[in-house]
Amino acid sequence: MKLNTIDTWHQLLQTRNTDDLDLLLSDKVVFHSPVTHAPQAGKIITTVYLTAALAVFVNESFHYVRQIISDNDAALEFEVELDGILVNGVDMIKWDDEGKITEFKVIIRPLKAINLIHQKMGELLQAAG
Repeated sequence: MKLNTIDTWHQLLQTRNTDDLDLLLSDKVVFHSPVTHAPQAGKIITTVYLTAALAVFVNESFHYVRQIISDNDAALEFEVELDGILVNGVDMIKWDDEGKITEFKVIIRPLKAINLIHQKMGELLQAAG
């Protein structure tokens, strides 16, 4: 059964049920974080990063402002306010023929937002690890 990747991603954001990441992510997924220099390869580490990101990013102000979707990839532009800072970013998602995410890249601006995300994600990942 092929997943509708983007609909499933939106549903996951609404429910904040990170258990669904197991269904959505390919075993060979690669995650590109805006605050780490090296890609993170594999379902386990990607799940850790995306779970932390959902905890940091997804609040009542988080919303996608634009979506560009093709057959096997999408660019989803988002905005969220964190600690009084407007964060603008893009989730770039690529998936395989089954609909499982094979690559997830997050790009964030402005610099003030990157610094804030680096701090918040670092605290969360340190507490988890």
